[in-house]
Amino acid sequence: MELGRLHLLQGFLLLSVIGSCYSRFVVEKNSLTVTSPEKIKGTHDSAIGNFGIPQYGGSMAGAVFYPKENQKACKSFDEFRISFHSKPGSLPTFVLVDRGDCFFALKVWNAQKAGASAVLVADNIEEALITMDTPEEDSSSAKYIENITIPSALIEKTFGEILKKAISGGDMVNVNLDWREAVPHPDNRVEYELWTNSNDECGVKCDMLMEFVKDFKGAAQILEKGGYTQFTPHYITWYCPQAFTLSRQCKSQCINYGRYCAPDPEQDFSSGYEGKDVVIENLRQLCVFRVANETHKPWLWWDYVTDFQIRCPMKEKKYNKECADNVIKSLGLDGKKIEKCMGDPNADADNPVLKEEQDAQVGKGSRGDVTIMPTLVVNNRQYRGKLAKGAVLKAICAGFEETTEPAVCLSGDVETNECLDNNGGCWQDKVANLTACKDTFRGRVCECPLVDGVQFKGDGYSHCEASGPGRCKINNGGCWHDAQDGHAYSACLDIGDGKCQCPPGFKGDGVKSCEDIDECKEKKACQCPECSCKNTWGSYECTCSGDLLYIRDHDTCISKKGTEVRSAWAAVWVILIGLAMAGGGAYLVYKYRLRSYMDSEIRAIMAQYMPLDSQAEVPNHVNDDRA
Repeated sequence: MELGRLHLLQGFLLLSVIGSCYSRFVVEKNSLTVTSPEKIKGTHDSAIGNFGIPQYGGSMAGAVFYPKENQKACKSFDEFRISFHSKPGSLPTFVLVDRGDCFFALKVWNAQKAGASAVLVADNIEEALITMDTPEEDSSSAKYIENITIPSALIEKTFGEILKKAISGGDMVNVNLDWREAVPHPDNRVEYELWTNSNDECGVKCDMLMEFVKDFKGAAQILEKGGYTQFTPHYITWYCPQAFTLSRQCKSQCINYGRYCAPDPEQDFSSGYEGKDVVIENLRQLCVFRVANETHKPWLWWDYVTDFQIRCPMKEKKYNKECADNVIKSLGLDGKKIEKCMGDPNADADNPVLKEEQDAQVGKGSRGDVTIMPTLVVNNRQYRGKLAKGAVLKAICAGFEETTEPAVCLSGDVETNECLDNNGGCWQDKVANLTACKDTFRGRVCECPLVDGVQFKGDGYSHCEASGPGRCKINNGGCWHDAQDGHAYSACLDIGDGKCQCPPGFKGDGVKSCEDIDECKEKKACQCPECSCKNTWGSYECTCSGDLLYIRDHDTCISKKGTEVRSAWAAVWVILIGLAMAGGGAYLVYKYRLRSYMDSEIRAIMAQYMPLDSQAEVPNHVNDDRA
């Protein structure tokens, strides 16, 4: 009876997930284009498999092969002596197999072992595309699932039949799988989220998740610290149906009176940890992220989660608050703020943090509902493929706008540098060590460079030239330049339209060559009767016969004596003019001082006979009685 109630409750918990998400599950797709034969050319959608390594940000061309035996690929192709290994110089082999009789992942694994580069699975019923997910792992399936490294895609039944018919008719069918638009790449920052779980006893899938978090932590923190990404962790919870909220099962798996639940880790209600222990730790990890984010160190979430996995495993009975608090303390986080964020798990009320998580599970925009655990979302698109560092980093890097990827995206384990091979077919100046090739995650682009504040302009493929002020500092602006006998000349001009122009004394195109002009031979200078001309590199020397002196500006010779006489007379005239000016000045000063003296004398004489306006009235000393 107890077992029946357990199964019934687990069924309701599953329904509660579906019932709380009235939106839809989004099938992530990539583009599949048939390039030959001509009669079936076209582009079709295909559903990305949730295992293996899709080539996010790139594309892959191949030839489709449909085996005559083992067409469902449920057995090893070695049994049929079939190999899909490509011959040198030929396209990679894309194996087309039929759906049915075994797991999708097993079909892909068998094809990969036989040498396939990618697998197309043709649906066996007419329906909308679905996501090929991994099976509920056991020890046998886990071994091959984690070793699948090739991409796979599900195609519709009708399209599969078209491919089969063309192959059976003897046509060479070539296709191109394209993941370049599988992840939006609008700008220079990627937003991604990981839907995860703190439970470390849920089997192979949990083990893979924990291993991924530890492996990816370094790259995640580099991206976050550099401001290249915005990461947000999420945790799935369920609610307990109203009819079971007071049951022993709900009480053991849920907090806040059945509002937030997680399955029992060991699927055993009588021993070990309970589902509510997982919910509380999930809540704690959410609050660790929130508090770390408030201190502008959101990357500490990765440190806490990895340290908690190592120091507080369920197997060692350390999955508890005491161990968690020790990890929090070691990271310098505020434990009191985290406790306040978590709230009261026993309250008959909503928990704001977990309520947000439940709301976020419902798909919005192009993302779709989160129903697969774990789920990675990059730029609001669900990631499909193996949860491994290299594969996930490839998907995240595909989310950056071209040429804005951080250095970690251009490392050797993520992509190859196309600029190393023939300079990517772009313009380059080997002498100045300049190139228009820029390596990006999606491939190389040819853009004229910016060097020391000087922008090069051109098509980037065959031509780039420096332009604007300062252009002559960069490889002489691409113009001719040379030096001889201590003299240097350049055809580069920083002013005007920036064209190359040979300097005075030279002729040529100014780019490849400038030749010395022989002013003497071409009679462009030093042509007076008394002149003697000698050509030099970039100029000329002109001398005059006898005691004559050459005047370059007038291209003429004049007498040195005449020059000396004129110079002497000029000196005399300067002296005479100077003396005259000094005499005139002395006369003006004398005249001014004489006039001032006479004025003062006249005023003094007149003051004796009549009062002036500027003087007080002179007192009268006559006796008033005599009047």
